[in-house]
Amino acid sequence: MKLFYAPGACSLSPHIVLRELGLPFALEAVDLKSRTTASGADFTAINPKGYVPALQLEDGEVLTEGAAIVQYLADRHAPGTLAPVAGTVERARLNGHLNFISAELHKAFGPLFNAALAPEAREAAVANLHRKLAIVGAALADGRSFLTGSDFTVADAYLFVVLSWAPHLGIDLTPWPRLGAFRQRVSTRAAVQAAMAAEGLPKAA
Repeated sequence: MKLFYAPGACSLSPHIVLRELGLPFALEAVDLKSRTTASGADFTAINPKGYVPALQLEDGEVLTEGAAIVQYLADRHAPGTLAPVAGTVERARLNGHLNFISAELHKAFGPLFNAALAPEAREAAVANLHRKLAIVGAALADGRSFLTGSDFTVADAYLFVVLSWAPHLGIDLTPWPRLGAFRQRVSTRAAVQAAMAAEGLPKAA
């Protein structure tokens, strides 16, 4: 397998999952501005959407969309471990977390990557993001270590990656101490540290 990624982007989530599962894989970085890979290939020929992640399987098939990739990896290589078995209520809850992180939380961070964002637009974007952070922070209530309970799942990998953008974008997580504690807890996992090191990322503060 080969994972096409950009350092620190949402592709870090399947990267972490690949390492959690101990699977053999190759990495190839993508320049998202020129949409070319480190080997000089046209990335849009691999993924017409033009963004990471993309996972090329052994038979040449290419999977896209991080939430779909991590579920495939978990189901194919370790059923019932990093994701509950399909068709169960527990799996539906996991999917709910993945969908919220993807469609709401990840999306809410998006405008803040625009350095030219007008002050009033940034203020509105931050307020929207704060509402999403409060919701996901509440999901970690009742002493939960991870989103679905005591076990680390693919949804936790995705949440960790999205939260890791906060300090780089000037977002203070201290109003949601559960989120800060979650980020720190996940950052100590061997697979997370290995993935971040491979992408040249600093350790989580």
